[in-house]
Amino acid sequence: MTTIGRRERRKVQTRQALADAALELFLAHGYDRVTVAQIAEAADVSLATLFKHVPDGKEALIFDDGTERREAMVAAVRDRPAGVSILRALHTFLAGRGTFAVDMPADAQRKRDLIVDTPALSGYQRRLWLRGEESLTAAIAAESGCEPGAPEVRALARYILEIPDLISLDTDPRASLDAVFRLLETGWAGITGDGPASR
Repeated sequence: MTTIGRRERRKVQTRQALADAALELFLAHGYDRVTVAQIAEAADVSLATLFKHVPDGKEALIFDDGTERREAMVAAVRDRPAGVSILRALHTFLAGRGTFAVDMPADAQRKRDLIVDTPALSGYQRRLWLRGEESLTAAIAAESGCEPGAPEVRALARYILEIPDLISLDTDPRASLDAVFRLLETGWAGITGDGPASR
């Protein structure tokens, strides 16, 4: 088991205090009405400390750096059970996250709704997802036997990563997620019958 030193613990605690303060203020007053100075004051840190821990600015305050998400998504592909397709594994992975998850605790739902309803936050979250493109492309290529540079592999990875942004505002995001994966699994012709043979 890895232990971290006092300095690292302090960094983690400060980062968490900033995230907690930012989320509380955003939920109470709305993202656009809260300043970084107010967040720093609520977390009892200086503005310099805030920007040291969160150099990307206000929209990054309630997110981690996306590392956990990237690693979990790659693990969903590489560590999937025998007989489970790459697409099925990714479908299951996305179904358990964010706006697609069911039975979320009330606090998590409030945070999710804040992100979905705030363009700056949803835009930042999309950029975090897209940072995983290289890792996901490599994992899909390795597990499918395709070349990482193959356009099909790159297109699939990019499309998977765009799904949360594409359908998070739908009335029933989970149903939309299922529909998107039906399209990916069967292709357009499998959904509509509109294939080469029908022309």
